[in-house]
Amino acid sequence: MTNPYVPVLVLMGIAAVLALGGVAASAVIGPRRYNRAKLDAYECGIEPTPHADGGGRLPIKYYLVAMTFIVFDIEVVFLYPWAVDFTVLAGFGLVAMLTFLALITVPFVYEWRRGGFDWV
Repeated sequence: MTNPYVPVLVLMGIAAVLALGGVAASAVIGPRRYNRAKLDAYECGIEPTPHADGGGRLPIKYYLVAMTFIVFDIEVVFLYPWAVDFTVLAGFGLVAMLTFLALITVPFVYEWRRGGFDWV
């Protein structure tokens, strides 16, 4: 009689060996041609600075785009099961979904007022 966790441990071991092997192989056989562009930090088009002297404001456009994705992604994730079992959930499901939609409207309105949907 074998332990049921042995296959899981073997799979984890194989995954660890492949991950570490990939990193080691890229370090050994990968090209070593460095230039300024490869060594710079990637900052989505904003020139990186050592630190924020003067406490200037940072653009929040990137964060608003991410928040838009998260809000709509969460909305779809919760709306789909509700739509599938709409008849089973009946009145409780309708009230719960209307409450959810009311709550999800708050970040939507916030982002709209902050200009998150202005792509100019």
